[in-house]
Amino acid sequence: MNTGLKITAFATAVAATFGTAYGVGKVVDPVTDRAPTAQHGEHDGERKGEHDGGHGKEGAAPGGLQISERGYTLDLKTSRLDADREEELRFAVVRESTGRNVTAYQREHDKELHLIVASRDLTTYRHLHPVRAADGTWSTPVDLPEAGGYRVFADFRPEGAKEALTLGADLAVAGKSTPRELPAHSTTAKVDGYDVTLKGELKTGAGGDLTLDVARNGKPVTDLQPYLGAYGHLVALRSGDLAYLHVHPNGEPGDGTTKAGPGISFTTTAPSKGAYRLFLDFKHEGKVRTAAFTVHAGGAGHAEKGAGGHAEKDGGHQH
Repeated sequence: MNTGLKITAFATAVAATFGTAYGVGKVVDPVTDRAPTAQHGEHDGERKGEHDGGHGKEGAAPGGLQISERGYTLDLKTSRLDADREEELRFAVVRESTGRNVTAYQREHDKELHLIVASRDLTTYRHLHPVRAADGTWSTPVDLPEAGGYRVFADFRPEGAKEALTLGADLAVAGKSTPRELPAHSTTAKVDGYDVTLKGELKTGAGGDLTLDVARNGKPVTDLQPYLGAYGHLVALRSGDLAYLHVHPNGEPGDGTTKAGPGISFTTTAPSKGAYRLFLDFKHEGKVRTAAFTVHAGGAGHAEKGAGGHAEKDGGHQH
C-alpha cells in the first residue's frame, strides 16, 4: 500500500433504479438491476494497489452503482434473504466475453475480494470476507437484522487487469420493515467502550484530509493492530443512491513513519455535495470494530452535531 491518496471511486454511469417494495408490514421482493457496460480509460502513472477508476472531481460518479462494468458482471445468486437469520450469501463475478466465472484475482489489502453489504437507510453495515470455490462462486454467512432493501458491493481486481473495480447489486431482505432516517451529523462515535473522533472535512473538487483518533477510557490508543494491511479502513457511502468510495489510509504499518494510533489519516474527495455515511474499521486487542459517522460534503446543510455518530448496533464484521 502506498502513502498518499488512495481511493476507490469509479467514473461509471447512472445508478440503477431501486424498485423493491419497502414499508411497514410489507414483504420485500427481490429486484435485479443491470446497467450498460461502461468502458474506462486507463490513468497514467497508476500506482500499485491504487483503485483509479475515478477522478475525484465534483460530479464524477463513484463505484458500486452498476451491476456490470468494463466487461464484468456481478451475478448475485442470492437475491433474497430472511431478516434476523443467518443464511448463506452466494455470488460470482462473470467475465462477459466468455460467460464464465472469474477464478483468478489479484490480492489487494490481503484479500482477493472485499464484500460490503449495507442497508438502503445506511443503518446496517457489514464488511464480509467470502470464500471462493474452485468454480469461481463466492459464499459467506450473513445475518441481517432487519427487513428492507440492501446493496451488495464487490470490490476486486481480476488477475491481469490494470485497475480494480466495484460492482453493486440489490439484495432484498424479507419481513416487516420500518426504515430509519439517516443518523444525525456527528464527528464522534462510540463502539465497545472506544471513542472515535473525526477531524477534518469531506470536500468536493479537491482532496480533503480526514483523521480519526481512537481512544478508550479517555486515553489515546497507541497500539492499534494491522488489519488487512493497514491500521484502518474507511468506506464512504452516499445517502440516496449508496454511491461507494473505499478510502485507504495514508501510510502503512512498518513503513517507519506511520504510527499505530491514536490517529488514522486519510485523504479523499467526495464526488458530489450531500450526506455521506462513513464506516471506519479498526483492530485492537485482536478484535475488529466499526465506528460510523454521518457527514456532509461540500457545505451541504445539517451542520448540527447530534448523537447519530455512534456505531450502529447492526454495523460490523462477519467472517
